[in-house]
Amino acid sequence: MNSTPKHSHFIRTLVTIFFLLVLPLLALHAQNAPTAAPKQETHGISVANMDPSVKPGDDFDLYTNGAWIARTEIPPDRPNVSVFAVLSDLSNKRTIALIEETAKANAPAGSNSRKIADLYNSYMDEAAIESKGLAPIRPHLDSIAAIHDKHDLARALGETLRSDVDALNNTNFHTANLFGLWVAPGFNDSEHYAAYLLQGGLQLPDRGYYVANTDRMREIRTKYQTHVSNMLKLAGFTDTDARAKGVVDLEHAIAEKHISLADNEDIHKANNTWKQADFAVNAPGLDWAEYFRAAGLSKQPSFIVWQPSAFSGESALVASASLDTWKDWLAYHLIEAYANVLPKEFAHERFNFFGKILVGTPEQRPRWQRGVAVVNALLGDAVGEIYAQRYFPPEAKAEAQAMVANIIAAFRKRIEALPWMDPATKAEAQAKLTTLYVGIGYPETWRDYSSYDVKADDVFGNLWRGSLFDYHHDVERLGSQIDRKEWSMTPQTVNAVNLPLQNALNFPAAILQPPFFDPKAPAAANYGAIGAVIGHEISHTFDTEGSAFDSKGRVRNWWTSADLAHFNAATARLAAQYDTYKPFPDISVNGKQTLGENIADVAGLSAAFDGYRASLKGEIPPVQGGFSGVQQFFIAFGQNYARKGREAAIRQQVLTDPHAPAEFRADTVRNIDAWYTVFDVQPGQTLYLAPADRVQIW
Repeated sequence: MNSTPKHSHFIRTLVTIFFLLVLPLLALHAQNAPTAAPKQETHGISVANMDPSVKPGDDFDLYTNGAWIARTEIPPDRPNVSVFAVLSDLSNKRTIALIEETAKANAPAGSNSRKIADLYNSYMDEAAIESKGLAPIRPHLDSIAAIHDKHDLARALGETLRSDVDALNNTNFHTANLFGLWVAPGFNDSEHYAAYLLQGGLQLPDRGYYVANTDRMREIRTKYQTHVSNMLKLAGFTDTDARAKGVVDLEHAIAEKHISLADNEDIHKANNTWKQADFAVNAPGLDWAEYFRAAGLSKQPSFIVWQPSAFSGESALVASASLDTWKDWLAYHLIEAYANVLPKEFAHERFNFFGKILVGTPEQRPRWQRGVAVVNALLGDAVGEIYAQRYFPPEAKAEAQAMVANIIAAFRKRIEALPWMDPATKAEAQAKLTTLYVGIGYPETWRDYSSYDVKADDVFGNLWRGSLFDYHHDVERLGSQIDRKEWSMTPQTVNAVNLPLQNALNFPAAILQPPFFDPKAPAAANYGAIGAVIGHEISHTFDTEGSAFDSKGRVRNWWTSADLAHFNAATARLAAQYDTYKPFPDISVNGKQTLGENIADVAGLSAAFDGYRASLKGEIPPVQGGFSGVQQFFIAFGQNYARKGREAAIRQQVLTDPHAPAEFRADTVRNIDAWYTVFDVQPGQTLYLAPADRVQIW
């Protein structure tokens, strides 16, 4: 959810650590020192955050959040600030306290507690990092320099393969390695783990940064090339301007082979099973036998290739681009990935481009926060087990479970009442709800880190071994029986996720607290806030992606042709609605790219509203701040999306994120009939939609 519910997941690999540390659009946002949660003065909606001078029907985001937006300054180490950032600050503060407690405990060698302490302390020991200089990375750079033909290149590319992507969650979609591996339940055999391969090879956030012919993108590419040159120069390379041009030109060529994020959402186009022998035929140019051997995948009989055209195109580039350019590309990507554990000029140079230039953040996050990010990424369950015991009591879990059950029941009733859906399709939809696994707070089993070797004086090695630990963990379970209750998030993550291939949801402990979930708040506020998040995740089970999977997680068309036609027509109308939204005059939201999220917002809000009304059991809800229960429900929903961002960061989100900007997500209410009634929204107001134009899908 990251400030946005749905597909986000536990960031596990080194390449993703790079983006977590450099691009603060991701989960952990914090200020320059540990900060406590703001004082909880009220339980429920925050009237003080609203701007009553704005009519709800003209701008619901400003109406619910205008005063907060006006008085809030974006901290210099963030691209944005939001209600999610407040909870991330709290989670950071709690997590660093747990890490420091663990470090003082002198836990036995090999224990999770010792590994947590050693990993964090090794990252924080800047003096040791400076004293070692380039020595930790030098053997790997020497190995790249020793590549003398395309056979060696295939080996080197295979050795860099990591399980650093999650296609359904749009995580690290562009992977900085040539390709990315995703191990998940199979599209066609949902009982066993399958190997998915995805396009990769880029460092910039999306193919659009390479191919868009606008002044802004041309300027970014020019500055990116300078950045590549600077990184190579810091690592001791010569003729770095020419080398950087070669790297950027190669990435540009790779980007031209990529499919867009919007096109990536089509599951049916992604369901392409290739046997090992098919790669040489379908994607000639790369020595695939050597690539798979080096990746430890020689015995894997088949792969699901998500973007076949990208694989054909990128493999051809392996053959056509010069060997020296590929070696420079490998060296640069390696340096970039480990810059934060090399001498400080590397981290400064990296942040100058990816932080300041790309998303407009003036200052880098303090190192302790980056250290927390690393520990959460590589030992997240070890920390999470302690976090859950400390901060998520059984009564909070029970209350959240009750709310989930209520919203699922509301969704069942909505499905049953759909006038356009055939009984056979309804039965399949109900079956998905019956088999849906909902994880609340923390997983039922914890990750085993016994084979992950952490050393107190070797931060580079800790990250290197951590990356391989995750990769080997995933490769080793290929073909094995799946665990439908496996989590993809840690308890300390302020987020939520839908896992379509498992037909499962995760709601971590860190999001199940005020302002989203407050046992002392009126039901209206809880259902409008965390209830809408819960409804959103449930609704992903039936969005454009989720609707392609049956109750067992298989890709199977369980729709009648008429029902599917109705569904597609309704979703097309919703996409068209979002196409009209413009965060800036020269850029529009991509309705197709954000469609799955928009469906989940509309359907989730509707289900949460039904769940709220059912929870009242005929009683009259209390008034708060002069607002009725139904008004509180919608205001709480709008206040979920209180957010203030830098222009560069918002522009990047529009290009690279499956979620619409927060202000437009708050406007989801314009599709809900009850909103018009309780706020007296009339024709002529900006958000008014005639009843026939309001999109209701589920």
